[in-house]
Amino acid sequence: MGRTRFLISRTFQSILVLVIVTLITFAIFSLWPSNPALLVCGKPCTAENLARAQAYMGLDEPWYVQFWQYLSGIFTGRTFGSGADMIVCNAPCLGYSFRLNAQVSELITSRLPVTVSIAVGAAVLWLVVGVGAGIISALRRGSRTDRFIMAGTVFGVSAPTYLIGLLGILIFGFTLDMVPVAGYVPLTEDFVGWLWHLVLPWTVLAIISAAMYARLVRSDMLDNLQEDYVRTLRAQGLPERVVIGRHVMRNIALPIITFFALDFGSMLGGAVITERVFSMQGLGALLMDAVGTTDIPVIMGVTLVAAAFVVVANLIADAVATLVDPRI
Repeated sequence: MGRTRFLISRTFQSILVLVIVTLITFAIFSLWPSNPALLVCGKPCTAENLARAQAYMGLDEPWYVQFWQYLSGIFTGRTFGSGADMIVCNAPCLGYSFRLNAQVSELITSRLPVTVSIAVGAAVLWLVVGVGAGIISALRRGSRTDRFIMAGTVFGVSAPTYLIGLLGILIFGFTLDMVPVAGYVPLTEDFVGWLWHLVLPWTVLAIISAAMYARLVRSDMLDNLQEDYVRTLRAQGLPERVVIGRHVMRNIALPIITFFALDFGSMLGGAVITERVFSMQGLGALLMDAVGTTDIPVIMGVTLVAAAFVVVANLIADAVATLVDPRI
């Protein structure tokens, strides 16, 4: 019952956070100095045409009415204009891009497979490599292996994403001609092609994140190995693999789960630099294009989806954490 109440409470908190994020995001872009109606005003954009465009887009209403229309549109859909020129934005309606003449939700859905492919593969790779390296480094503290791993993490933490990406393209793409350097192949069309085009982006992202996870795991594991409960377990004659695998790993799992939820949720929101370096059209590329053209509905939609990914990832992490440690 305690776990159920906790998860229900966290679910309501997550919903509240999403509503607040939606309100703040809407408020920020409502105060944006650029007027979205200028995109559909036409030329010449007279005051009369601008007023007509604002009415068509619903920008002539008070801000709280606009916010309610935006929020309700996510669940029920909404319309822009009336008569023959009416545009229907089906639920979930995250706005309508008049520049691209498409629903924001459709634009996001079309780009989502690219971002999910990058995020999932990179996350699995950095989690396995980072946690594994941290455990080995902690168990062999002071050895050459430990020093080598820690030296590698310094490079991974300090090197910018774009630099590692460009070096990877130069060495493995152009010099050795081992992997593709750009583009994306859908999983449904060619599994091998999908895998081969993502190897380098996964590796680039994994190098950076795995370095941080290795340092985190090493630090937490060394702290736990000095605790009284470890000495007690060893004194009881338990095998080292049981002490480490069943008890120490359970205690260091909670911070790993928390950080992983944040990193993975953020990654699902769009790996902006990685997508740019490898010319992949995911959410990050969609967001950057929207910023360049001041396409406010798209900017808002991607921002809200990215926030939703982080909130949902944290909610799942809380649920997993209750299984790892029921004391929560």
